[in-house]
Amino acid sequence: MRTRTSITVSAPRRGRRARRALAGGACVAALLALGGCRQDMHQAPRYDPLEASDFFADGRASRGLVAGTIARGQLRDDPALSTGKQGATFVSEMPVEVTRDLLLRGRDRFDVYCAPCHARTGDGNGMIVQRGMKQPPSYHIDRLRAQPVGYFYDVITNGFGAMQDYSAQLPPHDRWAVVAYLRVLQLSRHADAADLPAEDLARLQGGEAAGAPHGGSSTHE
Repeated sequence: MRTRTSITVSAPRRGRRARRALAGGACVAALLALGGCRQDMHQAPRYDPLEASDFFADGRASRGLVAGTIARGQLRDDPALSTGKQGATFVSEMPVEVTRDLLLRGRDRFDVYCAPCHARTGDGNGMIVQRGMKQPPSYHIDRLRAQPVGYFYDVITNGFGAMQDYSAQLPPHDRWAVVAYLRVLQLSRHADAADLPAEDLARLQGGEAAGAPHGGSSTHE
């Protein structure tokens, strides 16, 4: 036969529990009250873009840039490098070192942005010209071969005639890379064999000698 055991809680213990519950509830209520009183961190005063303001003399909330402010990476302290000009004259010398890496970069950018119109050979018969667009002049004509490098940099930067500018697509260093490669294309059709390194000249002459029996004079019927 089971007997039931009852536990009797003394009055002082019940009182302590009640006081703890009451204190906890009061703390929660106080925190909620404090959180609802001030919303400055959540609803800070602000101006929307282009909103009017009576604080500034010009009545505008949006402020202009501080005079002389230059965006990171946009410093243009070398006119020849950034414009292709010295004063009003196009520069005739490359303001960057011409290396193999620069020429390879120039070829890559030329093939992407220039070849669709100018063709990869620079003769102006690119794919979109073959589709009916206006044909640009060949880079190999005397007029363009005589132009200084700064001229081509300026055209890439500002556009010319029907050609848009490519300043957004090509940063200054890439524009000079394209100009350097363009000079390579021009030289490719007007190079003098005497300008070749001795090793390459010997290879060229050896090839010509080897091909003489097949490329000599012949009689046409």
